[in-house]
Amino acid sequence: MSCRSAVALPLKMAAQRRSLMQSHQSWTDDLPLCQLCGVGSAPNCTYGPDGKGTLSHPNEDGHFRFSTDCCFLYGVFNGYDGSRVASFVSQCLTAELLLGQLSTGHTDADVRRILLQAFDVVEKSYFETIDDALAEKANLQTQLPEGVYLSTQTQKMAERLKALEQEVSGGATAIVALILNNKLYIANVGTNRALLCKTTTDGQNQVIQIGRAHTTDNDDELTRLSQLGLDPVRLRQTGLISGQSSTRRIGDYKVKFSYTDIDVLSAAKHKPIISEPEIHGGQSLEGVTGFLLLMSEGLIKALESAHGPEQVNQEIVAMVAAELAQQGTLEAAAQSVVERVKRLHHDVYVSGRQRALQCSRHEDMTLLIRVINYPLVDGSLTPTQGGRIYPVSVPYSNHQSTSKTSVTLSLVMPAQGTLTNGSNTASTLEGDTPTAGQSPTATLQSTNTHTQSSSSHTHTQSSSSHTHTQSSSSSSGDGSLFRRSGSQLAQPDETGRVPPYVDFSQFYRLWGMDHSEGELGPQ
Repeated sequence: MSCRSAVALPLKMAAQRRSLMQSHQSWTDDLPLCQLCGVGSAPNCTYGPDGKGTLSHPNEDGHFRFSTDCCFLYGVFNGYDGSRVASFVSQCLTAELLLGQLSTGHTDADVRRILLQAFDVVEKSYFETIDDALAEKANLQTQLPEGVYLSTQTQKMAERLKALEQEVSGGATAIVALILNNKLYIANVGTNRALLCKTTTDGQNQVIQIGRAHTTDNDDELTRLSQLGLDPVRLRQTGLISGQSSTRRIGDYKVKFSYTDIDVLSAAKHKPIISEPEIHGGQSLEGVTGFLLLMSEGLIKALESAHGPEQVNQEIVAMVAAELAQQGTLEAAAQSVVERVKRLHHDVYVSGRQRALQCSRHEDMTLLIRVINYPLVDGSLTPTQGGRIYPVSVPYSNHQSTSKTSVTLSLVMPAQGTLTNGSNTASTLEGDTPTAGQSPTATLQSTNTHTQSSSSHTHTQSSSSHTHTQSSSSSSGDGSLFRRSGSQLAQPDETGRVPPYVDFSQFYRLWGMDHSEGELGPQ
């Protein structure tokens, strides 16, 4: 083989790999999509002084949702500095898991091993696709002369160097769910989140966060990094590492191969930022009714910015439950939840209130909903056997207890089939934009809820309050929201206000007695 041929072959292969990375087509396009799953998304947004939003960069999130004869596979990927890594991982990871690697005969240990191997192979494969670009980049850096003045030739070299830098930069975090033998496995790399919502026999939603984000706020991650020779106190104070909060990520060659040039990582004995997933499972889904949520970091951060981090899990689950009861498809339900979070985030920004500064922008948002034996019959059946739960979280203290315990009191609205006064039964949550700072699920922030405990309940009813308020009013668009039980329309008073059609006096009486304040009503 001639010298010219020897050089031409790797160049041709490099061109083919770059073409594959940039292609909008994938072999995964032919895989069967899971019909028990819906995905919603929204691109990033930066608000101007007038409240109008603009796109800062193309959407960098990715996802997949496939089903095969033996298993189901789902994933949400949060890319940064471009969508190349997220796109590559979503394609390559599927190939590493759905081409016969998994079978019903595999044990939990087998599945964990296969998942670990898949992530390792995917990252190595990604770096192989940028090997040639990295080599060309290193070569140009040695040729580019130092100094301010640039000739035409050196200017072209500088432009090419910049293009190569963009081509090889970037990374992604990933949350992957696998259901095999009716068992759930979660593999997490980075800062996305998985929630499993189980509907209990009494119609409540039990929320379980599977795993924790890999950040410097994670004590286990700080322990891992400190064992490599890094200072945990300094890491916690630094927070962001090369612009990202994640301590585990896929790609990002700078922090993988040049970590000694990064001050806070320079003392590490080995690579401190890794792509190894933290794997949970298998958790049996036998007898489980509910849904699984996979969320990108952008969705989580947007809701945290608007309402604080305390009850994000409960709020998302409540939104999903409400939309599943309202929307005709899983896709529509997922998209409606994302749009709701987007609207909440925007409303807090334009309100000018204390949290407005934290809501000046949000990143790409993706939500994947996978139902598990969940009743979806024309949107009329819900986890409450016909009613819809709108959680109202309030600090509640029992007289027999010395410490206050946070619970959630539930207002159970009648099922859609029982609504009267018109054929349109759109949710009252659907029409209007929530008030700034208020959850669309009417959630008042509670301070003592631990979302990561497997015993946390989104909708826990107080046995002493019994605040189940029944209403025969319709939420249709014909003005029947203000109709009473008969056909009479409630008339506004002299102030223009419509008289209340739900009696909360029992709730206020019990609440006041519990707090030794006597009768308490709306102020």
